[in-house]
Amino acid sequence: MVTLTPTQQKFLPYVLAVALFMQILDATILNTSLPQMALALGESPLKMQWAVISYALALAIFIPVSGFLADKYGTRRVFLSAIVVFSVGSLMCAASPTLNILIGSRIIQGLGGAMMTPVARLILVKSYPRNQLLTVMNFAVIPALIAPLVGPVLGGYIVQYASWHWIFLINIPMGLLGFVMGRKLVPALFEDTQRLDWTGFLLFAAAACGFTLAVEFGSQSGRGVYGLLLGAIASILIGAYVWHARRRAAPLFPLGLFGIRTFRIGIVGNLFTRLGISAVPFLLPLLLQVVFEYSPSQAGWLLAPIAIGAIGIKPWVSKIIQRFSYRKVLVVNTIMLGVLIIVLAQFNDPSYWIWYIPVLILMGASNSMQFSAMNTLTIGDLQGTQTSSGNSLMAVNQQLAIGFGIAFGAAVLNLLRERMEFDTLFAFQTTYWVLGVITILSGLHFLRLKPKDGQGLY
Repeated sequence: MVTLTPTQQKFLPYVLAVALFMQILDATILNTSLPQMALALGESPLKMQWAVISYALALAIFIPVSGFLADKYGTRRVFLSAIVVFSVGSLMCAASPTLNILIGSRIIQGLGGAMMTPVARLILVKSYPRNQLLTVMNFAVIPALIAPLVGPVLGGYIVQYASWHWIFLINIPMGLLGFVMGRKLVPALFEDTQRLDWTGFLLFAAAACGFTLAVEFGSQSGRGVYGLLLGAIASILIGAYVWHARRRAAPLFPLGLFGIRTFRIGIVGNLFTRLGISAVPFLLPLLLQVVFEYSPSQAGWLLAPIAIGAIGIKPWVSKIIQRFSYRKVLVVNTIMLGVLIIVLAQFNDPSYWIWYIPVLILMGASNSMQFSAMNTLTIGDLQGTQTSSGNSLMAVNQQLAIGFGIAFGAAVLNLLRERMEFDTLFAFQTTYWVLGVITILSGLHFLRLKPKDGQGLY
């Protein structure tokens, strides 16, 4: 355990708080801004999904490398570098004249984000004794609750009254603040490192890109065969990773993790449940602005109830799980999420906006319950070195699910509009039905849990 100065002891958690706020604000502020950004870049608002997917995919690919780099080159150097990369990527996003350049800039942003928050969390784990860690972490993650509330509203006002460029430029002063705090507060911690499994990393990265592109191409007219081909190649790459991991002493993600039943059920459930959940924050602002012609600020305010519901349920999550068990909570809550997504498909008149609020508050509360239950159950039975690799794989899985979910939602919407020639509103409604049914079916996966699974976690 590193010895901190009194100043570091008191203020080091603020470093993670700033990093978390930057990253989550950047992720949530963008959704309400996409239609205005599309107009400025000369693109269809319904074709902007890659501005979001590219960032999530970059996070998923590079998160596994962050711990290795921090151990080898020092937490202080890697964290400061991550803030610089994230800020430079933000500046490049603001200066992007085309969607393709914006996508490339978002990948650079994602590279910085993949190192920034995981390394900041690692610094706290290594710097504080176990009996202080929960208190420190709970304080540091407060911005994770505030940013989703502020992001959509702030994004709406920025694009309505300023310009979309400020969506990214506001990261620069926060990046400077994080850099100054990091230089003064972050200790330089090193660990003995094994050689990174670069072969496994490349196989995993190529497979993740392949599956995401397969979904995108599969929805485009005349490119379906490319989607099938990419999906087949990605499947082969996954098989190659499994073959490689069985023969390597220290693979990127040990296959032994999947021998733990609760981890296996949790990680698969995490992936498929998030397919529907992740698409809603992307699709809803588009529906409100493109179809119902709400202003960006109005759309931002209508997304705020999701964050309010998520914050409001937090104190009750543990009590509910203790009362009903992980199995019942995950099965019932996932089905409820699917039903709520289908309810969104019933809205066909912009004057009904008042009825969105209770539905979205419930959705936010159910999302918070879902993520807390899935995450704790997934890593709850891991022991020793499994904890670190399992936690890393879970973080990667979450980002992949966000990317896959947005890609899938956008693919279904475009397929219905362009190839089946549905009316735009009807295409949105049908997409919500598809996402809702998939979410409900994913809830049945948690029936594989035993009633007593996770009891040791509370």
